[in-house]
Amino acid sequence: MTLAAAQTLVWVIDQVINLYIWVIIAAVIASWLIAFGVVNTRNEAVRFVLQVLNALTEPVFRQVRRVIPPIGGLDLSPLVVLIALSAIQYFVDRAFVNMYYGV
Repeated sequence: MTLAAAQTLVWVIDQVINLYIWVIIAAVIASWLIAFGVVNTRNEAVRFVLQVLNALTEPVFRQVRRVIPPIGGLDLSPLVVLIALSAIQYFVDRAFVNMYYGV
């Protein structure tokens, strides 16, 4: 693989991870807004956004909850997923630097 192709691949991986991180943040904020009664879940547009966020995050969160169940009503799965994504992003970037620059 050429250096340019590898750089492009690492950039795409970073962007996908960053986008998913923002989706998780949006899902967490939406859940808080629902919990505090700020958002009207009967609104069709709001319901659609919530369904999309749920469809994108719940399969991953469910896998984490199998290992770490909610503690005292506090769901730690978004935090665990954010930490895991950050670690994956770091290791992909470091592997690229080590492979092509030998640092």
